Amino acid sequence: MKNVNKVYWSVIIVCGLLFIADALYHKHPYFSLETWFGFYGLYGFIACVGLVLAAKEMRRMLLRDEKYYETDNRDKGDDA
Repeated sequence: MKNVNKVYWSVIIVCGLLFIADALYHKHPYFSLETWFGFYGLYGFIACVGLVLAAKEMRRMLLRDEKYYETDNRDKGDDA
C-alpha cells in the first residue's frame, strides 16, 4: 500500500507540473479555445471521463448471463 501511495502522488505531481508548464511555451492555435490555459489537460480529462461513462452504459447493453455462450447439449442428443 505504501508504494501505491507513492505512485498515486507521483502521478498527481507530474500532472500538476505539466498543467503549469502549459503557461511556459508559445502556442500556435487553430481554434481560439486552444489559447485557454490548461485547455489540453482539461480536454483530455473530460474526454477520459466521457469514455468511462460511455463504457458503463455500453456494459449495460452488452452484458450477458454467465451461461449465455454455453451450448445446450440436450438438443444435440449428447449426454456429456
